[in-house]
Amino acid sequence: MRRAILLAGLLPLAACASSKREVPVVPTTPAASVQARGETDAVGTANADAADDPAIWRNPANPAASLIVGTDKKAGLHVYDLTGKDRFFIDAGQVNNVDLKDMGDAGIIVAASDRNDRKNARLALFRLDTATAKLIPLGTVPVGAGEAYGVCLYRNEGKLHAFNVIKDGTIRQVELDLTGAAPAGKLVRTMKLATQSEGCVADERTHRLYVGEENAGVWRFDARADGPVAGTKIAAADGQNLVIDVEGVAIAAEGDGNGGYLLVSSQGDHAYAVYRLSDEAFVGRFRITPGKFGSTEETDGIEVITGDFGPDYPGGLFIAQDGYNPPNAQNFKFAAWADIKAALKLD
Repeated sequence: MRRAILLAGLLPLAACASSKREVPVVPTTPAASVQARGETDAVGTANADAADDPAIWRNPANPAASLIVGTDKKAGLHVYDLTGKDRFFIDAGQVNNVDLKDMGDAGIIVAASDRNDRKNARLALFRLDTATAKLIPLGTVPVGAGEAYGVCLYRNEGKLHAFNVIKDGTIRQVELDLTGAAPAGKLVRTMKLATQSEGCVADERTHRLYVGEENAGVWRFDARADGPVAGTKIAAADGQNLVIDVEGVAIAAEGDGNGGYLLVSSQGDHAYAVYRLSDEAFVGRFRITPGKFGSTEETDGIEVITGDFGPDYPGGLFIAQDGYNPPNAQNFKFAAWADIKAALKLD
């Protein structure tokens, strides 16, 4: 979501070729500076808020050959390599958020929130051919009434679940069946937030689901199908650590327990808030500031995967949608997780 947030004495900036850049609020909590180490080619839709959400496949045999799937929510899905080159595009229409999971013999499964029909939400499913960087369509799964907005995948006891966040704050958990000629889904649980929500991520180590409610903050739910449906707010959009709109959420997992960090897009001031997973305490915030590949503004989706991604990203890869990328259309910026940890003095 985009919302103009004006400060007294400041003038709004003019529209550019890729999006209108909005003047942010200025929170009291300072943000560390990190520079991007790379970026993708721009999405194909110009003069619009089009790029939205990334997902990362890490190649365990050759980390530098990993791939990124990113949405152009006006047109479809792109597949990029770590140089940022656009390797493949599929016309999937209006797909908003995206996630992927390695399902072993079933391959790398990609799920996108399909909002081509704004009144009836669907999940668009694909298999990522990692050798050719192509997406192979598997089909779509209906998930009920409403506009599909956010999506994240969750594996538990050999089953693949999708959480589809509807724009009105409804969260539907769907158990996916990929064994037939076409994918199928079974609704197993429904949760609800009060207002517009989008970004989500599930931690399979702790069975926790984190969802961003845009004007309120970040909520934690039990991700298990038989868990309680009530959520707990763990981070408020207080205008200091986290500024509305709350957008993408991602987990930088470290270790086998509950180690690592939760990263949240603080879209209202072009920053990212970081929380320690073990106690969900706020530990700092950062921005991607001007450098060789430019800064990021008005970020929607984010993703981070820890581990080796080759010489440029030895400790992990962070990707953020960039809503202001003149003179080109919107794209995605890459930062090293090691640079973020160093800037925030994280262990």
